[in-house]
Amino acid sequence: MDRIEKSKEKFQQLFGEGVTATHTTDPDFQDILSHFIFGEVFYQGNLDDKQRKLITLVVLATNQTLPQLKAHVSAALNVGLTPVEIKEAIYQCAPYIGFPKTLNVINEVNEVFKAKNIALPIESQKTVDEDNRFQKGLDVQVEIFGDVIKKMQESAPSNQKHIQEYLSAFCFGDFYTRGGLDLKMRELLTICIISALGGTEGQIKAHVQGNKNVGNDKETLITAITHCLPYMGFPRTLNALACVNEIIPEN
Repeated sequence: MDRIEKSKEKFQQLFGEGVTATHTTDPDFQDILSHFIFGEVFYQGNLDDKQRKLITLVVLATNQTLPQLKAHVSAALNVGLTPVEIKEAIYQCAPYIGFPKTLNVINEVNEVFKAKNIALPIESQKTVDEDNRFQKGLDVQVEIFGDVIKKMQESAPSNQKHIQEYLSAFCFGDFYTRGGLDLKMRELLTICIISALGGTEGQIKAHVQGNKNVGNDKETLITAITHCLPYMGFPRTLNALACVNEIIPEN
């Protein structure tokens, strides 16, 4: 099957028989888009369609491309992702893109869910409380990054220690410990989010090592970053790949 046939088959699987406005107004551009994303990128590497749709959602969330995001929420449901998995992927964005942008996305997701008669709120995935969120978050940090985390906390200037504490309690305690997505998927989504942000090479390198530590190999990282390419462009894709190659050199 050639890429054009592949793209038609994949597009129908994801979006049904519907067409976008650009099919009518800009057919050449739509053909380039569809054939590249759904005929080439979707078939590169070792990720399944569910993983790919979660990656797509977080990159669109990061970019705040909300009209496209709504269509991809429906596509995510079409390939078998649960409302919990979709919501958890979006929640995972909050420490990196901030609350306002995340709330923008949550509102769009909720509109799709309501239209499909998915009851809200969905079941809670919280696993921590006020007494243990810091320690549970620190435990996850150490699992991902190793003992360097404790050294970072110890060496932080006194007027900045609260930032390290927020990282443990908020970023990792409030989010990474939640159910719905496993640690490998959360860490893979995180590297896609920060790659899409741009200008985050230091954090990308840290999360390349973190992904490796939790079991996401170089092939998986390359596939994930490649899947981000149509949504974030070549400059940020190439920057992210350079970070991967620096931390995990080719043999």
